[in-house]
Amino acid sequence: MTVTADDIRNAATLLEGRVLRTPFVDAPMLSRTLGCNLVLKLECLQHTSSFKARGAYVAMIALDEGQKQRGVIAMSAGNHAQAVAYHAQQMGIPAVIVMPAQTPFAKVARTRSFGAEVVLEGRNLNECESTVADLIDQRGLTLVHPYDNELVMTGQGTTGLEMLTDRPDLDILLVPIGGGGLMGGIATIARDMRPNLKIYGVQTELYPAMKMAVAGEDIVCGGETLAEGIAVKKPGGVTRTVVSELVDDILLVHEQSLEWAVGALVEQQRVVAEGAGAAGIAAIYQHPRLFAGKTVGAVICGGNIDPRLLASILNRNMASDGRIARLRIDISDEPGMLAAITTSIGRCGGNIVEIYHQRLFYDVPAKLAKIDAVIETRGPDHVDEIIADLRAANFTVNQLDDSTGH
Repeated sequence: MTVTADDIRNAATLLEGRVLRTPFVDAPMLSRTLGCNLVLKLECLQHTSSFKARGAYVAMIALDEGQKQRGVIAMSAGNHAQAVAYHAQQMGIPAVIVMPAQTPFAKVARTRSFGAEVVLEGRNLNECESTVADLIDQRGLTLVHPYDNELVMTGQGTTGLEMLTDRPDLDILLVPIGGGGLMGGIATIARDMRPNLKIYGVQTELYPAMKMAVAGEDIVCGGETLAEGIAVKKPGGVTRTVVSELVDDILLVHEQSLEWAVGALVEQQRVVAEGAGAAGIAAIYQHPRLFAGKTVGAVICGGNIDPRLLASILNRNMASDGRIARLRIDISDEPGMLAAITTSIGRCGGNIVEIYHQRLFYDVPAKLAKIDAVIETRGPDHVDEIIADLRAANFTVNQLDDSTGH
């Protein structure tokens, strides 16, 4: 089968009542920051917090009774896993999910909560393939592939149908690419509805598999990425052809841009996205000239981020923006010194987050001590004001480089 725009329209009817018609909302604060008119398709609010619920259902409803009784198997970094497990539970189908060993705990726990058997194997999706093949041979399971499946791609395309129905004024569509199922489906319906629309895919610099495949280059990728949901080493054969024919370009983003994007979505729009979900925002941040003054529809494709990782990103972003600073202050080891430091910081309007009193290190003279103060500020100018006040009180102060990211 070749996926058509009509197939995607039919899939939208099939999905009514089975998945959410997610909001497609303006992002005014991010728009001002990024210099474009940004509209966010919040698939992070979908069932299981990802667009994957669309394609998984379309593929699974097409199974025959024998396949349903024997069960299904999927390999996934988490979002497709949850989608297959969720629909399998709803449909009474046994499900086995093979996930990379380093998949965030939150994704593993949520997948198991839907009643699926979870097998942790390998470091990425492609390393799961041999395990999946063995289980299919042993148990007669049916594979629901996360992207290299035309029914899955058809279901994912309904995301684009909703976007262009809600906002026919879009100039650009911006879609994260892992294996290419989401992009393949969206590009198919978009070229039918708006042939001249600009369509950009987004991949990480560490995993540019689809970009390299489309260019006919040998695929070289790997490494630890915040966007594990699109960390795919081998794009789909079905999807690669569609992406090659219909997508204008694939943009690459680095890890720092992804971190900024995850933090900016939370701070400026109150949207929680995982790294892959924030990839479109990272692309605008890193390639601003392509989007300046345009109306851009970006798919926030997933929101399954580990809470500890999210907290770390928010703190790191605040440090890189100068809103959290770490100061090292030399003092004489006598009463009243700590009180004088806190008074100075408070007088300037700084907020002390943590404070450490170092007096036992051998590089500190016996009659001296060092204070490490982590403070929350309004920004770099405010940090300078606090340092000046402390120095005016005769303290020796240095801002530690690890608090600024430089």
